[in-house]
This record gives sequence, C-alpha cells and structure tokens, in this order.
Amino acid sequence: MEQELSERLRVLEAKIDATFVSAEKTRKYFLTIIIVSVVAFVLPLIGLAFAVPAMLSSYSELLTL
Repeated sequence: MEQELSERLRVLEAKIDATFVSAEKTRKYFLTIIIVSVVAFVLPLIGLAFAVPAMLSSYSELLTL
C-alpha cells in the first residue's frame, strides 16, 4: 500500500512538472506575440507621424501653384 501510494505520487509529480514546462512555453509564446503585435502597430504610427506632415506640405504647395 505504501509503495503504491509512493509510485502514484511520483507519477503525479512528473505530470505536474510537464504541465509547468508546457505552461511556461505558452507564456513565453504569448509574450512574444504581444511584443510583435505592439511593434507592428507602433512602428507604422511613428512612420505616419513623419510621412503625413510631409505629404500635407507637398499637397498644400501643389494647391498654391
């Protein structure tokens, strides 16, 4: 009885360890996806902050001609 219980505890510990490793991989994956999404959203906004004024300036020059 004692040995059977000990074996079951060892199996449960192995399963818990495997679950922890899987959860950590998933957490790192989600963190990477969030960082990539933020970069993909922020970089175009920074580019637009420079492109829109230049475009408006050249457009207003065309209108004054």
